[in-house]
Amino acid sequence: MSCASCVGRVERALAALPGVEAASVNLAAERADIRFSGPADAQAAIRAIEDAGYDARLLDEARDAGAAEDEAAARRTAETRRLKRSAILAAVLALPVVVLEMGSHLFAPVHAFVMETIGMRESWILQFVLTALVLAVPGRRFFSSGVPMLLKGAPDMNALVALGTGAAFGYSTVATFAPGLLPAGTVAVYYEAAAVIVALVLLGRTLEARARGRTSEAIRRLIRLQPKTALVMRDGRAVSVPVAELQRGDIVSVRPGESLPVDGEVTEGSSFVDESMITGEPVPVEKVPGAKVVGGTVNGAGALTMRATAVGSATVLAQIVRMVEAAQGGKLPIQALVDRVTLRFVPAVMGAALLTFLAWLAFGPEPALSYALVNAVAVLIIACPCAMGLATPTSIMVGTGRAAELGLLFRRGEALQSLRDARVVAFDKTGTLTQGRPELTDLVLAEGFERTQVLALVAAVEARSEHPVARAILAAAEREGLALASVEGFEAQPGFGVSARVGGRPVAVGADRAMTWLGLDLAPFRAAAEQLAESGRSPLYAAVDGRLAALLAVSDPVKPSARAAVAALKDLGLAVAMVTGDNARTAASVARELGIDEVVAEVLPGAKVEAVERLRAAHGPIAFVGDGINDAPALAAADVGLAIGTGTDIAVEAADVVLMSGALDGVPNALVISRAVIANIRQNLFWAFAYNAALIPVAAGVLYPVNGTLLSPIVAAGAMTLSSVFVLANALRLRAFRPAVEARGAAS
Repeated sequence: MSCASCVGRVERALAALPGVEAASVNLAAERADIRFSGPADAQAAIRAIEDAGYDARLLDEARDAGAAEDEAAARRTAETRRLKRSAILAAVLALPVVVLEMGSHLFAPVHAFVMETIGMRESWILQFVLTALVLAVPGRRFFSSGVPMLLKGAPDMNALVALGTGAAFGYSTVATFAPGLLPAGTVAVYYEAAAVIVALVLLGRTLEARARGRTSEAIRRLIRLQPKTALVMRDGRAVSVPVAELQRGDIVSVRPGESLPVDGEVTEGSSFVDESMITGEPVPVEKVPGAKVVGGTVNGAGALTMRATAVGSATVLAQIVRMVEAAQGGKLPIQALVDRVTLRFVPAVMGAALLTFLAWLAFGPEPALSYALVNAVAVLIIACPCAMGLATPTSIMVGTGRAAELGLLFRRGEALQSLRDARVVAFDKTGTLTQGRPELTDLVLAEGFERTQVLALVAAVEARSEHPVARAILAAAEREGLALASVEGFEAQPGFGVSARVGGRPVAVGADRAMTWLGLDLAPFRAAAEQLAESGRSPLYAAVDGRLAALLAVSDPVKPSARAAVAALKDLGLAVAMVTGDNARTAASVARELGIDEVVAEVLPGAKVEAVERLRAAHGPIAFVGDGINDAPALAAADVGLAIGTGTDIAVEAADVVLMSGALDGVPNALVISRAVIANIRQNLFWAFAYNAALIPVAAGVLYPVNGTLLSPIVAAGAMTLSSVFVLANALRLRAFRPAVEARGAAS
């Protein structure tokens, strides 16, 4: 494919197949994504593409990501080299033609030299031979592809170039060998136009191919971090084997400074691992036995032994590549306008060229036929819709690739535009704004009790409980190095608390109603309990030997990154809301701490969808950020859903954007990069459309009656090349995108 009209043609061919629900073709990625209503018939799709005049092959999604990308990169490199060789050959052959023809026109000494040494007719014959070589060798691709498309009634960019250069060459050939067939005063040659147009278009395609290869550089950099070989323990010794041959359960040895070959679990050793290529977070993460590790991340100074848990296409890295490729293959709503215009663009250009030819032939000055030919060729060449076809997909490819480097995965390309249009961001609370791990924050003792004594007794009882609050208390006792006595008669009463005998002493831990049920007076702790509740902490009570012993408070601490993320979103002009199932008092406390505008508390998972709808009605398009299974409906219902990558798989699958780390810095960063990508696309489309709208009439000669301006086909070819290169260069600026909020570490 070479232009936007090619894309439209392939999509129409695929959409006409029985059972095809949707087909999306990406010019920059050279990829088609097809959705079937029934069993997928890939061979039928390939035949339809070939019947439309193009080549296709089935992508193997199950292949190792690195091998697939290496193959694609090698194919792109080979094509770039072929184009470069063709462009150089065309330029070498075209240069003498330009010197002989244009030099004679522009410089009298050159004209005199040619006439005295070669002669006019011999000069034309030499130009004929050189131009024929240009069209037959480096320029053959335009004719071998363009002429069949022209005969099918589906012309593309190659057809425009073939028609333009063929017309200039054919006219010149008649003028050279059969001048009597042309009207008096119209005998002239335009070999230089045909030769230079081919050279310039090939130069443009070479630059495009190089730039398009760079659009997926971010993904290639990620894949390159995965080593080619791994040290696997076989029969008691470490053996180097290709990563592609690793299997689940293999024991792999990772030396200091090496990249981890696959996903796995640490079995021996400890080290700090740089996971920035996955999460975008700069701070290395400590790994000890039992810790999960991801393939492609970089080991620090320690040696690790790990058990492979995911290999090949099942690794996190391979999944990231698939997500980014899916986003890059998607189409934004803004692309719909481009598709509608470009589908009929090439036939319209050919019509404009024909009208130009006829108008100059009928009303132009003598030699009218020469003027008609030159201006018609200029229209054909300058109107090539390459820039329009590249405007959107190149920006998406570069933008989503850069986002992936920052730990932001756009699972759907459409999410770029949806997120850019968002006017309110709603957060889940637990696990999203907060750590999701309750911690013991307060322990207020009754008279006659000691802290270590009470904490050890309470922790011993809570060690039998699975409640998150129990784990917080147990973790606090472990941090203080307290020894826990044996427990007998453990009982759990839902909604009240737990009780047991610890070292023969009765201990009860629970809510205020549990203490009231035991007949204990809470008055000594009432003021402290109210103060704790106001600050968003959950008060609990402990009774020992039938006496009220302590007031404990447990809370889920706010993530350090949350405050900066909320502030950044407000600076960007968005409203910020919280939607949570937690009680209203706790939710309000967290909202006050973070500066959140609106709180919807005590909602069940199903009601979160209703809350999303209310917020959308009040503010406009909404983005929802969550991490749990209960957030999946809200993530799907929002205009764009952002899932914390450290959350559940269900939440991640329901989201449009995945924040690979637990940090919330990614939310404003994702919003800013979406705005940058859409702005970049708009710039590209403006240039592409404005360029064609402005220069097609100039090429047709509308300014000639005013000031005598005409556009040479050579200048038209140069301008067409520059338009595509400009669009690609503008898209590549996104590689330098800087995040709105710098990462603060994976733990944030």
